[in-house]
Amino acid sequence: MTEKVERTKAFLLQKFEESGYYAGRETEKAYRLEHTMRVANLGKQIAEAEGMDAEALTIACLLHDVSYCEGFADSDAWRGHGRRAAQIARPFLTSLGLAPQKTAEICYGIAIHVDDQADFEGEKTPFARSVGDADNLDRFDAYRIYETLESKGYSTMPLYDKRKMVNSMLARLDALSGMELATGFAAVLWKERMAFYRAFYERLAGQLAASVFPACM
Repeated sequence: MTEKVERTKAFLLQKFEESGYYAGRETEKAYRLEHTMRVANLGKQIAEAEGMDAEALTIACLLHDVSYCEGFADSDAWRGHGRRAAQIARPFLTSLGLAPQKTAEICYGIAIHVDDQADFEGEKTPFARSVGDADNLDRFDAYRIYETLESKGYSTMPLYDKRKMVNSMLARLDALSGMELATGFAAVLWKERMAFYRAFYERLAGQLAASVFPACM
């Protein structure tokens, strides 16, 4: 890691350690930090593959969810967490001595990563869009399959509800498979993860279909 990346990681950890929201929510805090590190690693991979500033994109990804330290009062506050994260990040980024243009681009990428909207002017460059791409890529990998099944209570569902959930996921994958990403490298990763997800859920759907007798029912 570069010195600026190390400082960014330390800033993030400090914000989470000092968080009143995360007091008594250690599991939730650990998950958010683990997700953030995965997103940062994905951002670094994307930047290196595409010839972007890997240090800057890693920093942007490390800070993309820093606003989780405050918690969210409602769904609207959650939807604005990218914009709030950019507000929290900006003074820290200034302290790193980054060029103003670089700070602005990092903040813009953080701000738009949730709903593609910012509360200040900026350009949706491949760099800025890659923050959201890295975040989305982490949402479709092995751990998230486990997390989704666990959070929905899959193991305790009746068979009908299991089949309904799996079919719903397959339909969602159909809708997501053509999503446009900012770079060719991210698009390749997305295609691989969509294929992985589809293979898993199609096999699960097959097992569920065979869980009644006769199997043709």
